[in-house]
Amino acid sequence: MKLRPLHDRVIVKRIDSETKTLSGIVIPDSAAEKPDQGEILAVGVGKKNDKGVLSPLDVKVGDRVLFGKYSGQTVKVDGEELLVMKEEDLFAVVQK
Repeated sequence: MKLRPLHDRVIVKRIDSETKTLSGIVIPDSAAEKPDQGEILAVGVGKKNDKGVLSPLDVKVGDRVLFGKYSGQTVKVDGEELLVMKEEDLFAVVQK
């Protein structure tokens, strides 16, 4: 199934964080925090301003982004957990 977000929304797939600390201790899934990084899978066309002019989004498909731990709405698509959120819920794009 393909998703096309509307307006200023984006579809994000969480990037799993390391399950082992630097000292080698393995963190079980039940104790691990939700990752706060993800990859953009799809973006909407943008948001219209007060004058009706469409403002495109600053992020694009493939960008790695930071967001709040509890941001967005979780949806399951083909057994995969994805997040749908507004662009304004994103904090930053991770530069490579």
